[in-house]
Amino acid sequence: MRLIGTTLLLLLAITSLVAQGAFTSLTNGSDLSNWETYGGEAPYTLSGDTITGTAVVNTPNTFLCTDRPYEDFILTLEFNDDAPLNSGVMARGQWRQQDDIRRIYGYQVEIDPSPRAYTGGIYDEARRGWIYPLHYNPPARELYRHGEWNALRIEAIGNNIRTYVNGQAAANLVDTFDASGLICLQVHAIKKELEGKQVRWRNIQLLDNATEADRLQAVQAPVENLMVNSLTEAERRQGWRLLFDGSSGAGWRGAKLDDFPARGWEITDGELRVLPGNGGESTNGGDIVTEEHFSDFELVFEFKPTEGANSGVKYFVDPELNKGAGSAIGLEFQILDDEVHPDAQAGVMGNRTMGSLYDLIPAALVDVPGRNKEYKIGDWNRGRIRVQGGHVEHWLNGYKVVEYDRFSPMFQALVNYSKYRDWDNFGRYPQGPILLQDHGDAVAFRSIKIREL
Repeated sequence: MRLIGTTLLLLLAITSLVAQGAFTSLTNGSDLSNWETYGGEAPYTLSGDTITGTAVVNTPNTFLCTDRPYEDFILTLEFNDDAPLNSGVMARGQWRQQDDIRRIYGYQVEIDPSPRAYTGGIYDEARRGWIYPLHYNPPARELYRHGEWNALRIEAIGNNIRTYVNGQAAANLVDTFDASGLICLQVHAIKKELEGKQVRWRNIQLLDNATEADRLQAVQAPVENLMVNSLTEAERRQGWRLLFDGSSGAGWRGAKLDDFPARGWEITDGELRVLPGNGGESTNGGDIVTEEHFSDFELVFEFKPTEGANSGVKYFVDPELNKGAGSAIGLEFQILDDEVHPDAQAGVMGNRTMGSLYDLIPAALVDVPGRNKEYKIGDWNRGRIRVQGGHVEHWLNGYKVVEYDRFSPMFQALVNYSKYRDWDNFGRYPQGPILLQDHGDAVAFRSIKIREL
């Protein structure tokens, strides 16, 4: 009852603002002359204040976009789609010429009737993929109402985009890629069985030149900050702190040294880079570890591997083990060019590939079966490691790719058949430092931050 009351109050507040003239309609009531189609050839029609898009086969994603860009705005609308048709709303959408079509890309607020349930999440269309999946905010995955009209609110003000579905917070993204752009409605490319499915939008209202004072003063979704080597005030309140300050090796040392390595690593342009060596394990500057140790934590980091590179981020490391040649011992989030590096073909069933728990569990999308993991070589990727008690998760570019219990019999069985079988209590230490691996290949790191749980 309390949730219903809160939702009603928020919707009444939005209606009141529209009535006062603060918002204006993006439909003119007669035609779509103030909109323009990009991408494919799916048709859009207008009836009253309702725009309807119809899915057709053999055409790429189709977008109906405003005839001009917007910078800071608040957009409110209602939508109703025929499941399982996927759709979305572009906020500050960009376009580029791609062959014979004008390709829309950029921030897309998802409409997702699938079991994944990411409605209100933010997908970077034709660029970085998922940048705010709703697994970052699990309660929001319950907000979408199948077969009904749903309310969507998008607040794009400054470098912060927030979304609300049916009056409740869904996404809260901080990013600087696009300061302005088009508002677009999407009809997704489809297979034959979805031909004729429709998605409808109505009561599309815009507050242009919006300010912070115009935001809903409601509970916000957890913040996801993609600004390089920075923390927002909200993140600080949630306990996040930087492990790399962007300009020095403070807080880090060589895994087998008392200080930061004198060679093999460099800090430049806000990046912590392991330099190329001979491709050997810890033979150049050597691994580096945090001076602090961690037990329950959430770690996020960005990494950019070069072609053919091998590296990793390790946790629950015991630097006192393996004082000889090779890397320090710990659980490892694998960083690898799967297409080029031969290690991808070693191990068992791909357990030495990008995002895997190295030599133990192969990376595969946990919550979105049938889709391949996504990563880039020569560009930035986002990793996340979450540990609470025995439960551990690896995330790669917005998708959970590994999940396990490090205290379970199954985990111990995997260790017993791995290269770690000779290390007592491997992966079960109560705490340990975070390690960045020198495997003789060039890899850059940045935006390394952690919060203890």
